[in-house]
Amino acid sequence: MMRRLALVFALVLAVGCSRSDPKRPNSPIPPPAATPPCPAAESVVVPEPVAGLSRTDYAQHVLDLRRRLPPGFSLVVEPPFVVLGNGSADRVRHFAVGTIRWAVTLLKKSYFTRDPSRILDIWLLEDDTSYRQASLDLVGRLPNTPYGFYDDAKGALVMNITTGGGTLVHEIVHPFIEANFEHCPAWFNEGLGSLYEQSDERDGEIVGLTNWRLPGLQRAIRRGVLPSFEALTHTTSSDFYDRDPGTNYAQARYLLYYLQEMGLLVRYYHLFLEQRTLDPTGYRTLVRVLGGPDMRRFRREWEEYVLGLEFHPRT
Repeated sequence: MMRRLALVFALVLAVGCSRSDPKRPNSPIPPPAATPPCPAAESVVVPEPVAGLSRTDYAQHVLDLRRRLPPGFSLVVEPPFVVLGNGSADRVRHFAVGTIRWAVTLLKKSYFTRDPSRILDIWLLEDDTSYRQASLDLVGRLPNTPYGFYDDAKGALVMNITTGGGTLVHEIVHPFIEANFEHCPAWFNEGLGSLYEQSDERDGEIVGLTNWRLPGLQRAIRRGVLPSFEALTHTTSSDFYDRDPGTNYAQARYLLYYLQEMGLLVRYYHLFLEQRTLDPTGYRTLVRVLGGPDMRRFRREWEEYVLGLEFHPRT
């Protein structure tokens, strides 16, 4: 049995090598600076286990997946994930290296010290029909978004990858928050995920770019309907998701975007994480990182800043 597991893992790792980056519609996520040549199967070096997971754990997981994998799917190991897709083998490999490895490497560089404690599956579906069917098969329900989602109970990230790689990076943030920031409030969890829906690399760091959420937020600012930052940060999960006036994600995203552009976001995350017991909402830490301003005045300045931003969709 152990010999069979080792053989399966060696073959999977060989398939996981890549030479180029995928084309990601509407998501300018760059490839690594250089991708090494793909070694022969017998010379593949097994990635170091993460979060206490062994090579045998990955091999057994892959073997279990292979038993139930539908025809036409390819599989790539990219710890802490196993990536599966019904596109071409090259396309699945390219997303595994060009998007997933790139995002994980840079997110860990800025934020996360711990990997998820279990092996998670990323399903990349090439059309809406297979995406909806995969959601039914994997989590027992139709998706409530056309783009993708993370189901922590099933350990699955399910993507309609034809909508672009941005949602994939968004959803990758969530299991890392889960592993590193216990009881993280929804506003920050979704704000950080949303920040990297449209992302790039700047001076070796991952950065969010303006994206499709901007015009709706600007309209809400002009109508004067946004809640205060104190109210936003004090939302419960139910408040954030179920009582969203349509601006929660965008307001959280562009608050973090502002902190990013002011060079404060990484500091804010680590200080919030350190102070989370005393400041579970992150509001007092936000005021501190901003330098203790009058928050009503800051709100006006932030709104002027956001109104001056532009987003030009890629054609």
